[in-house]
Amino acid sequence: MVDLVESGGGSVQTGESLRLSCTAFGSTFGLAMGWFRQAPGKPREGVAVIYNGGESTYYADSVEGRFFITRDNAMNTLSLQMNSLKPEDTAMYYCAAGCFETDRGVWGSNYWGQGTQVTVTS
Repeated sequence: MVDLVESGGGSVQTGESLRLSCTAFGSTFGLAMGWFRQAPGKPREGVAVIYNGGESTYYADSVEGRFFITRDNAMNTLSLQMNSLKPEDTAMYYCAAGCFETDRGVWGSNYWGQGTQVTVTS
């Protein structure tokens, strides 16, 4: 069992940056961790995923080159640095552990945080 607590959301203007943080309670050893987001009326989507050793990452095309995911296994934390934010990045962002990709290329996860709101205004 893993509990996840996010922080760092907020409201910013286009082009600004935000950093999301997530603290995990429980062992995340061997688990891929990631960030997902869900905008109103849209399905939840995988934004960025990082594997246990940090040696491999996945980014959605829409955030590639702007968002950067890191993890600190010693502190059991996960971060998402979001740069050059756009209004279309507005969503509830969720920290996740035990991430996996289905054979249809859709990301899912076994454990979820409560979410933190990110709002980007033009």
